[in-house]
Amino acid sequence: MRRAGVLATGVLVVALGFCGTGAWTYAQARTDQELAFSRERDTALADGRRGVTVLNTLDASTRERAEAGIRAWREASTGPLRTELGRTEPAVGASARATVTEAALTALDARAGTAKLIATVRVDVTPRGAAAATTDRKRLEAVLTRTGEDTWRVAALSTVPVTGAEGGAGGGASGDRSGDENGSGE
Repeated sequence: MRRAGVLATGVLVVALGFCGTGAWTYAQARTDQELAFSRERDTALADGRRGVTVLNTLDASTRERAEAGIRAWREASTGPLRTELGRTEPAVGASARATVTEAALTALDARAGTAKLIATVRVDVTPRGAAAATTDRKRLEAVLTRTGEDTWRVAALSTVPVTGAEGGAGGGASGDRSGDENGSGE
């Protein structure tokens, strides 16, 4: 009987030690600065992807839809870019739908609330009255600014020039090559 009591006490001590270690590890993880930084990075990346997508998308099939698209641009941006986009007059014309295919943060200053994002974007452009869309690919850099507790908006957006893999420069600011179908430009 005495042996069973000692064994039960031993099991209880081991279980309490295991629970205590788990609680200590959990408390460390919740207050870990690296964990907080990674959450901030993930939030900035997700908001940046969303912002770049919105800023490259516009349904201009009607004036009302174009106005809604410009409002969405303003909601996704901040600072001088927001002001500049607010001066855009809605008009019926070509429509564009963007998809961010890849994106990454190249810089993040969580204390200052700034980040830089690079992204590759596929934009399907449908001219007014056309049935088929053409596809354009862009490489963009976005400067992000934290505007709220967990909200990041695009403060600046610019194209990244594409240089050819064989030492040649790509044509145009978006890196599109003109010429034949294989991109040789000849």
